[in-house]
Amino acid sequence: MAEAVLTPCPYRCIECNQGASELYRDYNHGVLKLTVCKSCQKLVDKYIEYDPVIILINAILCKAQVYRHILFNTKINIHGKLCIFCLLCEAYLRWWQLQDSNQNTAPDDLIRYAKEWDFYRMFAIASLEQSAFLIGIFTFLWVERHTTVKTRPNFVLLLKALLLSSYGKLLLIPAVIWEHDYTPLCLRLIKMFVLTSNFQAIRVTLNINRMLSLLAVLSGLLLESGMVYFFQRMEWDIGSDCAFYRDQDF
Repeated sequence: MAEAVLTPCPYRCIECNQGASELYRDYNHGVLKLTVCKSCQKLVDKYIEYDPVIILINAILCKAQVYRHILFNTKINIHGKLCIFCLLCEAYLRWWQLQDSNQNTAPDDLIRYAKEWDFYRMFAIASLEQSAFLIGIFTFLWVERHTTVKTRPNFVLLLKALLLSSYGKLLLIPAVIWEHDYTPLCLRLIKMFVLTSNFQAIRVTLNINRMLSLLAVLSGLLLESGMVYFFQRMEWDIGSDCAFYRDQDF
């Protein structure tokens, strides 16, 4: 009996964040009854019956309930692949701007070789900036771990949440294709959306207040900005404001 009490609940209520032993009960023949939370007396997870499109719309609206549904009550393990794909999108955008700003008179073979390595370089820079952002967040939360949560924070789950909540970077490619004249504005809006999603992911995962979540995101953004500034000083990147690359010696 004591072991059953100590067993952690595998699910969470999307409304009050309390643990739940089940999301629904199957009465055979496809008859399902959603579980009611014992704490708030609401459905533990109403999104079980929702269409994926509705869930995506609610995720775009950054609702805490849908974030709890995705992080605690589903088994989505695409965060690694999603991170790589987002970095590829960001690297492609930087590479595209770099090629658009360069005037090359070298032979075709040399141009193709240089373009290929430019893309690898942009991917490496985007990866380092993303890593700096995550390190800034984890460093802040590690320092504030005694005041942020009552229990030890699950940083593995938080990493997964941050990677999943960065799905807004997938809009980088459509922004280049369809909004060529307004690309800088679109990129700033996409960046704001990604930061908002990261903020909500931190708040939901660690169950902390909005102020600490905001400070964590700002810490990550500060370290990322420092990395961007370093690359700009070294003239290795096009910059976070999406200005065109200005290396005159290329």
